Amino acid sequence: MATLSSTIFILSLVIFATLTSACGPCEPKPHPTPKAPPVNPYCPRDTLKLGVCGDLLGLVNVAIGSQVTSPCCSLLKGLADLEAAACLCTAIKANVLGIVKLDIPVALSALVSACAKKVPTGFKCG
Repeated sequence: MATLSSTIFILSLVIFATLTSACGPCEPKPHPTPKAPPVNPYCPRDTLKLGVCGDLLGLVNVAIGSQVTSPCCSLLKGLADLEAAACLCTAIKANVLGIVKLDIPVALSALVSACAKKVPTGFKCG
């Protein structure tokens, strides 16, 4: 009788050990936190050439969703949204657009969206 209860005890331990270690460390995987845009994003274009983007701010009748072809959008073609926003932010702050009084966030958003790009979440032009 002692061997039967010993055998059951040992089998219980083996089954328990197998089931509790089957999934390794059963901890939930942490969700990656969204990355904030870099503090100083890089503009791979010559900022002085972006002076042509000032013309886009004067356009009143740009239809939403229409493809705008302008020298400004041509300069931004092939850039990621963050790079385009960085270039236009630099151009606005350096006043190469030739417009003295600008609401920077509004102007940046208007220029980026006119060229079918988006201002990345969390991007600050300051």
